[in-house]
Amino acid sequence: MLKTRLATAADAPLITRHRRRMFVDAGRRDDQVLQLMAQAHEPWVAQAINDGRYLGWLTEDDGVVVAGAGLLILDWPPHPLDPRSTARAYLLNVYVEPDHRRRRLASDLIDIALAEARRRGIRVVALHSTEEGRRLYESSGFRPTNEMFYVESTES
Repeated sequence: MLKTRLATAADAPLITRHRRRMFVDAGRRDDQVLQLMAQAHEPWVAQAINDGRYLGWLTEDDGVVVAGAGLLILDWPPHPLDPRSTARAYLLNVYVEPDHRRRRLASDLIDIALAEARRRGIRVVALHSTEEGRRLYESSGFRPTNEMFYVESTES
């Protein structure tokens, strides 16, 4: 039987494992960079859950976690998309174990996260998607934007 619950700081290792698998499943090599990310992510997400900045939901099938998603609450200046709000949310760590995919678990978790954003009066929720996930997010009302990234090189 499927049941969805709120994540706690004790779930940080599991959320981190999902995050790492999410990147691997999207085509990234499971390498030292992902190991470093995981080492930094686990304490970060535990603290963010305790602080209330990260809200996570985990779906269990007979007590075994098979899917998860998180919503990061961000301090954000008023913006034309929401000229009165000083908060924005970021949907992240959406992951479903391979043998549980195509059962609407991700869609259900996205719905829960968006409902929580609405409950908090947050009108703008952002995310990053793989090509494979784009249709799922668009079906939930997300639309492409013009966001760009600058990433400082770590090479000397």
